[in-house]
Amino acid sequence: MPGQTPLRIAVAQTNPTVGDFAGNLRIAEQAFRDAERLQAQLLVFPELSLCGYYPGDLLNDAAFIREAERALAELAELSRRFPGIVVIAGLPQTRSGPGKPLHNSLLALANGQVLAAYHKQLLPTYNIFDERRHFEPGPATAASIEVAGYKVGLMICEDGWNDAANDYPVNPYQALAAIGPDLVVSINASPSNIGKRDQRHRIIAGAAQRHRLPILYVNQVGGQDSIVFDGASFGVNADGTLAFELPAFEAAVEPVEFSAGVFHGVGSGQPLPEPEFVVRHILMGLRDYARRCGFQQVVVGSSGGIDSALTIALAAEALGPDNVIAVTMPSEYSSAGSVTDSQLLCDALGVRLLTHPIREQVAAFKAQFQASFAAPLAGLPLENLQARIRGTVLMAYSNQFGALVLTTGNKSEISVGYCTLYGDTNGGLGLIGDLYKTEVYGLAGYLNRRAGRPLIPESILIKEPSAELAFDQKDTDSLPPYPVLDEILKLLIEGDLLAEAEYRRACDFVSDYRHSAEGEAVFQRIGRMVTRNEYKRRQAPPIIRVRPRAFGAGRQMPIAAKY
Repeated sequence: MPGQTPLRIAVAQTNPTVGDFAGNLRIAEQAFRDAERLQAQLLVFPELSLCGYYPGDLLNDAAFIREAERALAELAELSRRFPGIVVIAGLPQTRSGPGKPLHNSLLALANGQVLAAYHKQLLPTYNIFDERRHFEPGPATAASIEVAGYKVGLMICEDGWNDAANDYPVNPYQALAAIGPDLVVSINASPSNIGKRDQRHRIIAGAAQRHRLPILYVNQVGGQDSIVFDGASFGVNADGTLAFELPAFEAAVEPVEFSAGVFHGVGSGQPLPEPEFVVRHILMGLRDYARRCGFQQVVVGSSGGIDSALTIALAAEALGPDNVIAVTMPSEYSSAGSVTDSQLLCDALGVRLLTHPIREQVAAFKAQFQASFAAPLAGLPLENLQARIRGTVLMAYSNQFGALVLTTGNKSEISVGYCTLYGDTNGGLGLIGDLYKTEVYGLAGYLNRRAGRPLIPESILIKEPSAELAFDQKDTDSLPPYPVLDEILKLLIEGDLLAEAEYRRACDFVSDYRHSAEGEAVFQRIGRMVTRNEYKRRQAPPIIRVRPRAFGAGRQMPIAAKY
């Protein structure tokens, strides 16, 4: 009889690597050991835990699917070795008939046998998701298993997000409620971004309350390319109250008990303050990207400005200062502070600073250009030349010493194309490319307060932003002040995906600004700049996604269009 003896669950908030079946199985084996130690009867992994989320077009590779099938056989063997534990895991499964050849599936196994299979019904194809490209929806039916006398309903990620039936014609909660489970287990690979935790809790808790269904929400953790998963797995009781939450950005196997319709034994997590959330999000993204791509060190061009300073500070915390190389590359237009502030920064962080002046390279290029094309280099071509020489130096360092080049552009500059192709856009990963310039300043100040000392020197925080590609150049020569620009960009790029309060602030600010003398003209110009510079963003390296809509897969716009 449910409620007499608690159901003991091991929540496996794991960090799988896409395509690393052997490594993911090692993670699974350790989780089984932990579950046995915790005397758990049910072990739950995230969505597509055997292959990692998201495999993309690897799912079209027959060898990849064969590896997934072999991994399933090994998982079944693990379940034989740990009798008494029912395991729930996610993987792609082949299917027959018309449509896509695969399901995004959940399998429940015990003692080497499959107890139940459930196939994801709702396949997201918005923002960064493209699951319908590879998977066929599962049938609109419910599935459940019995564990220690408890009826456990099964669900996969997106299936739990459509209780209002606004996005899909099917609402999987209806079929689940009809079979009356004691508990629903949902396995997830839910990406992290600012505001996502509150959104998850609101949607899942609301559905739990409406259908009187306790829900266990198990989420993946880790960085995969530009996407970061925060974990933060949680449980909500049937009345919609949050019963527990695991820490964000940490892999863990934690026990939770369930009886009499409620969860017991695990404390509820507290939300991270937004600046700390952003820091941990970026740190995890860089660590996993570097580890999975085989990089030990990173190299960053240090201009003495705020963007490179924040990038270097974050990299030093993520990888350790000994694994971060900063390179200052002064030209004839560089201020004295570009070098001295870089040195102050690197001294404070314990990062090695190397100097590679570019004056001679710029002069030689100018002379040869004049000789070859009978035209002098000046103005914008000369400005871009300096950025491209710096990009070449950093890529040469990367080739010679094997360090990953980190780009330093922020979202404000990337939005309007205030960057140079094959120059400051060079590199393998951008840490702050989804942070607006005002957020860059805010995060830099937060790092200083958090450390209790000026990691990023005050001289960098207070200097007027400049690309320093011409004499006395300032960003405001080409752009409105960043507090104005950023509010405009938030509306143009993210719109109603913003958190409600942030959206209202942006709407109110931009509405007032557009009624000012120059406001409407500036607003229209910024819109044209965003549209015109899509070609640059298409050629830029991946950036760690932090906000609800990031450039890349989350914002797919045409280049050659008139709109």
